[in-house]
Amino acid sequence: MTRALCMGIGLLAISACEPIYDYHGYAPSDDQLAEIIVGKDTRETVTQLIGSPSSTGVLKDSGFYYMSMRKKSYLYQAPEVIEREVVAISFNDKGVVTNVERFGLQDGNVVALSRRVTASNIEGLTFLQQLFGNIGSLDIGSDI
Repeated sequence: MTRALCMGIGLLAISACEPIYDYHGYAPSDDQLAEIIVGKDTRETVTQLIGSPSSTGVLKDSGFYYMSMRKKSYLYQAPEVIEREVVAISFNDKGVVTNVERFGLQDGNVVALSRRVTASNIEGLTFLQQLFGNIGSLDIGSDI
């Protein structure tokens, strides 16, 4: 009984050292992208050839974006992105392909998409200092 328990604990400890891989998204292969002809294919033909995009451009009719990501994590660590691919297909105003680009993890930069921080001038003030800070700063003679 003790031997089986020790073996079970040992197997559990060993399995905690195995990485866990997680895949998200879809990016078409180079062979699929080779089928797209710049200057000829349109949004509809691109969708038929390689499927619907993960995302479209912020501006109306600006481009298709296909994104895939692979993460590796251990039981005791936060996940780490080990592969990332973004395929960007640009279109002109008539919906015809103008450019096909592939970007990898090495091409990316960390971009803060949203920062909801408001600078304040009350840092270091106590609650009472904030509450009574405006007493005496009113000018009674001014028109309201």
